This record gives sequence, C-alpha cells and structure tokens, in this order.
Amino acid sequence: MSSITTVSPYIVTKDAKAAIAFYIAAFGATEEFRMTDPSDGRVGHAELKFGDSIVMLADEYPDFGALSPDTIGGSPVTLHLSTKAVDDDLARAVDAGATVLRAPTDQSFGERNAMVLDPFGHRWMLSQTIEKLNPDEMQRRWDEEPGS
Repeated sequence: MSSITTVSPYIVTKDAKAAIAFYIAAFGATEEFRMTDPSDGRVGHAELKFGDSIVMLADEYPDFGALSPDTIGGSPVTLHLSTKAVDDDLARAVDAGATVLRAPTDQSFGERNAMVLDPFGHRWMLSQTIEKLNPDEMQRRWDEEPGS
C-alpha cells in the first residue's frame, strides 16, 4: 500500500528570483517562502501557491543534477493551470513576458485552453472548463473529430 498523499511539481530555473516575480505577475501566484543559499545568493528552495496548489522551485544546482530547461534544451513536461478565464489569464501571462505557443481554443473535451512558454523554458497549459463531460462523451467527440 502506498503512503503517498500528494504530488507537487518542483521546477528549476536559471534565475529563480526573476522566475518567482514572473509567476506572481503572470499567474497570480503567491510566494509562501524562500530559502537563499548563503554561499552565493541562489534560491535553494522556494514555494509558490497557485490557487490550492504548491509549486516548488530553485535555481540550478548542477552538482545535484538540478538543471533548467534552458540548460538541457527544453522540457517534456507541461504544467496544467486551471483557470476561470483563459483569455484574460493568457493576456496577463503575455504581458508579463510569456510566449504564446497555442492561442485559446474551445476543445471537444469541454475545456477552453491555451499554451504559453514562460521566459524560463517551462510550458504552461491554461485551461478553463466550459462544459462538464464524462469520459465516454469526451472519447466519442474525439473519435468524431476530422483526422482522428
């Protein structure tokens, strides 16, 4: 039996102080706390709250294998951010420095979503529920989409 009770992403950036400021400006995150490395001033650990969720982050620590997407050439991970107003939140993220990867679109599975790349190499999917659907209905709609 597993003792796991929750999972939270832990992201690494080249400039965690700037990343924290970006996530506050772009997504309305709040900084819970930060620990600064006394030897060089890097952020060794910080926690940001996005709604009810915590995202942890730190500067790069190559000696521990903690490397940013910029250093390793991108990330295969996309962070999913539930929102109540995708278009407004996308505009806020872009104003803060994000790059639009996918414009807002209503999806057959009942969401309106968009995707951005933050200035630190992390992809974020902004997603707003526009219609509550059960999994069978989502699959049926996907099956009926052209090209599927």
